[in-house]
Amino acid sequence: MPTELFLPITLTSAAAAALITIWLALRCGQMRLKHNIIHGDDGGGPLTRRMRAQLNFVESAPFVLFLIAAIELSGRGQSWLALVAGVYMLGRVAHAIGMDAEGPHRLRQIGVIVTLVTLLGLAGAATLVAMRVM
Repeated sequence: MPTELFLPITLTSAAAAALITIWLALRCGQMRLKHNIIHGDDGGGPLTRRMRAQLNFVESAPFVLFLIAAIELSGRGQSWLALVAGVYMLGRVAHAIGMDAEGPHRLRQIGVIVTLVTLLGLAGAATLVAMRVM
């Protein structure tokens, strides 16, 4: 009988990422309807900012999810990994909300910092796992 593989942190993180992706897409759609823009963007206005927030998420989420899965598969995915995943998701929501502002916004800054620290931390942890240090 094959052993069942269960990755609760990875599964929960992927589900959260899917929900955030849907939320980001709906926000873009709302802006398209509001400004009657069917194709393209609005040349740097609110739709463009929402599109960038969505793309920023799509650019980093696969790396974060892959690293979470790899660390969890290694057996090193204790509760700290779930905490990191949750903070990352909250950081990306904060970033998207902050992107609605025309100028610099604290939530956007927090989202960027959380994303970069998460990627760096997970990459470091994965390296330590691969080296059998962790």
